[in-house]
Amino acid sequence: MLTSIIAIALVLGLLIFFHELGHFTAARLLGVGVRTFSLGFGPRLTGFRLGRTDYRIASVPLGGYVQLVGESPDAELPEGFTSQDSFARRPPWQRMLVVAAGPIFNFILAVLIYWIIFASYGQQAMLPVIGEVRDQSPAYEAGLRAGDHILAINGQPVEYWSDVAQRIQAHGTAPLELQILREETQRTLRMTPTLQTRENIFGEKTEVPIVGIIAAGKTTRIDMGPLESFTAANQQTWQLVKLTGEGLVKLVERVIPLETVGGPILIAQMVHQQAEQGLVQLLALTALISINLGLLNLLPIPVLDGGHLLFYLVETVLGRPLDPKWQHVVNKIGLSLLLALMGLAIYNDLQRLFTS
Repeated sequence: MLTSIIAIALVLGLLIFFHELGHFTAARLLGVGVRTFSLGFGPRLTGFRLGRTDYRIASVPLGGYVQLVGESPDAELPEGFTSQDSFARRPPWQRMLVVAAGPIFNFILAVLIYWIIFASYGQQAMLPVIGEVRDQSPAYEAGLRAGDHILAINGQPVEYWSDVAQRIQAHGTAPLELQILREETQRTLRMTPTLQTRENIFGEKTEVPIVGIIAAGKTTRIDMGPLESFTAANQQTWQLVKLTGEGLVKLVERVIPLETVGGPILIAQMVHQQAEQGLVQLLALTALISINLGLLNLLPIPVLDGGHLLFYLVETVLGRPLDPKWQHVVNKIGLSLLLALMGLAIYNDLQRLFTS
């Protein structure tokens, strides 16, 4: 339990630190003054002052913030800062860069984590070895058996089970020619996939071509050098960004039920579970949460980073800031939506907790 508590604190602390580090780095590169860099909210527990910035750890470990100089046009400048340091007096594109840097650093963190995992442990890939052949399926009729090792499909070499799935999906219901290895003897078998209704990861029913084979589950480790692992880390992050973004769209469309939305309790449970599985699983979960945090912050909801980006975009188009009264109204609506979403997430967490 103590290990899990430490893991939860470290994971959340790392995610918050990197997000705020993005805002801080962009601000400093653009010459915007930073008054405070805080992990946590509330009274200051400890920290230090470097230059004109107070770096602190606060008493409520539920977030963090970077306090910029002159965050609003009418804000008073702290002692030691000038109007040149004011965030509000910068052109909209600079303010957009500072705001967008937080979510961008969340994606960078995911890339760094996957890079470390792939460089240290390689990638696990499933071998194209058949574990089961469904009765009366195209594969069964063609003579495929459990234990067969698929070498190629329609002349295209196959290295991993994912290649098998991609080749079958790509050819649809067109005839397939499989080169297999069975008891040290190569054979060629022919079959035609059939369409079957399946549910995808979002619960949507789609028709997919199948031949009726199931993987044996044999895996191999793919060792990677620094460059290969960096490329794979970027690909993995991008795939998860797309998948998570699609999931958010499906959530709005109600394809994914609202009951699946989770909050801090669910995150803590997931961190606890992965911490028990080992460091690699915990790091992979941290990367996934970081991607989710980055995308959620880019949603065009006032109060979130995406809401600020929307305001600055409107200012760029209009050539002037949005009327403060309208900003106030929109911010109230955005805050209400955010609180409602947080309430839903916590309610779902408690419901799952008591149900289980």
